[in-house]
Parts: sequence; structure tokens; C-alpha cells
Amino acid sequence: MAVTKPQVGLGIDIGGSGVKGAPVDLATGTFVVDRVKRATPQPSTPAAVAEVVAEIAAAFPGHVDPSAPLGVTFPAVIQHGVARSAANVDRSWIGTDAEKLLAEATGRRVYVVNDADAAAVGEHRFGAARGVRGVVLMTTLGTGIGTALLVDGRLVPNTEFGHLEIDGHDAETRAAASAQARDGLSYEVWARERLQRYYDVIEKLLSPDLIVVGGGVSRVADEFLPHLKLNAPIIPAELRNTAGIVGAACLAAERFGAE
Repeated sequence: MAVTKPQVGLGIDIGGSGVKGAPVDLATGTFVVDRVKRATPQPSTPAAVAEVVAEIAAAFPGHVDPSAPLGVTFPAVIQHGVARSAANVDRSWIGTDAEKLLAEATGRRVYVVNDADAAAVGEHRFGAARGVRGVVLMTTLGTGIGTALLVDGRLVPNTEFGHLEIDGHDAETRAAASAQARDGLSYEVWARERLQRYYDVIEKLLSPDLIVVGGGVSRVADEFLPHLKLNAPIIPAELRNTAGIVGAACLAAERFGAE
């Protein structure tokens, strides 16, 4: 019996300190081989980062078809391939056509997506929200609050619900994981006094069917999620640090496959 080779995509995750990438089995969401990571160049200008992305994209000969598209996550609002902001990378990215730049650098078709959005897609295709229909909200609790919204598995890009004004404050300044550490709150107090209020407002605005919580603090989700009383189920993310690469690879394959 012939063995069918898996369809393999390529994902790269650009962050403020590191750029990492891997070939992804698009049927299972797993890495075909170990990921490759390089330090983000300083200064992290478009040309310098594009050079690192090209190096990583070429690091998997024999594992990724040369014609396979590349999905790239980026810490910014991405509108039709153009970076409209820049978080933890050089501000010269603002206004840069990231898709065009990276396509020229790698010789591949490229889809660029906000990093939180990519992680949410990874979780929906292969993680905590796998196959869930309706409205799925992912919130990443870290230094700030990153958010991503899916409706029947389709991404609504570039949401910024971490910056809602709640009780006169930017929400993430009160409810992010960094606020819990800064203010010396126990996980229970943080959940009851900060997260509960934040998610109450989120539920009134969006009526989500499922909320997925990511970020490093999701590793201790049992310490705070049980203290929340919400209408929607709220569960920890599953893919951890692989979610962005997996989601980006999936989105690139879906976009160019459809074409």
C-alpha cells in the first residue's frame, strides 16, 4: 500500500527577541522537524528581519516543498499585508508592506498575520478550540492582554479588546498577568477582582460561545479559572508556544490553497 506524504506548510513567528519557524504537518498541527530559532536583529528594521526570515525559511530542505506558501506572524496590526503598528520591533515597520517584503526575501508566497490572531487559529484548528463553531475569543494574558476573535472558524482580524476602557482604566493595566504580579495579588484575588470584571464586559459585548486563555500564566490555569463565574466556558490554551507557527502555516495554506 502506498504511503501518502503529509501536506506540509511553513510557519515563522517574528517576536521582539526571537524569530522562530518550523514546517507544520497540516493534518495534525505538529512540527515535522524541530523548529529553528534566531535572535531578532537589533535594530529590528524590516530589511534586517527579512534576512533572518529568509534564513529560517531556507533551513528545512527536503521537508517543505519549495512552492509551499509561508505564513508569518508579526506583533502588529496587519491590514492587507501592511503593518499598521509595531510592538517590540523597530517603528520603521509601520507602513511597510510586510507581505511584499518577505515574499521578495524568501521567494515564496507569503501571508502575514497578527501574532495573537495566528495563535487563535492554531488553537481552533488543533488545540483547545478545535472544531468549535460560533464565536470563539482567545485572550492572551501577559504583559498586556492580546485578543483574537473567530466566528465559525473564520478570523476577524486585529481586535484590541485588551484596550477596552473599563471603570476608567485601560483594561490590560488592571487585568493582565503583569498587573497580578505588579500588585502582589494572589491568583484567586486577581481572578475575582480583576479578571471577573474584564470578562463580564467582554461577555456583554460579544456573547462568546467559548473563551480560550493563553499566555505563560495559562500553565497555572487551575489557580485562577475556577474562580471565574461566566456564561461561556473558559479554558486554557493547549498549543503553548507552537500556536503562532501552526496558525500562520494553516492560514497561508488556506489562503493560497483557495486561490
